[in-house]
Amino acid sequence: QVQLVESGGGLVQPGGSLRLSCAASGRAFSSNYMAWFRQAPGKEREFVATMHPSGSTSSADSVKGRFTIARDNAKNTVYLRMHSLKPEDTAVYYCAAGGRGTMMNTYAYWGQGTQVTVSS
Repeated sequence: QVQLVESGGGLVQPGGSLRLSCAASGRAFSSNYMAWFRQAPGKEREFVATMHPSGSTSSADSVKGRFTIARDNAKNTVYLRMHSLKPEDTAVYYCAAGGRGTMMNTYAYWGQGTQVTVSS
């Protein structure tokens, strides 16, 4: 069983920064895509950013230039660095593994989510 555990969410002011962490187990981290998705109240879950095992990354237009996905292989951890946060970034953020690219339905493993609230 692959386990993903997110952490780092919280309440921040508009324009602030936050770093989310996703601790992953086994080959889910080393041999598969890792991704971040988010779901705001009343909205469908949407793609945020993904990283291929090679290190190549892709991110949604809505967060490009503000959010960065990164990894630390030694710690089996994937990060989402968020800057210039906006109220519309408020959502539950989920880490996912075992899928391909940006397609949510391809990911087999999911964390429980961490709440990010951007408000003054």
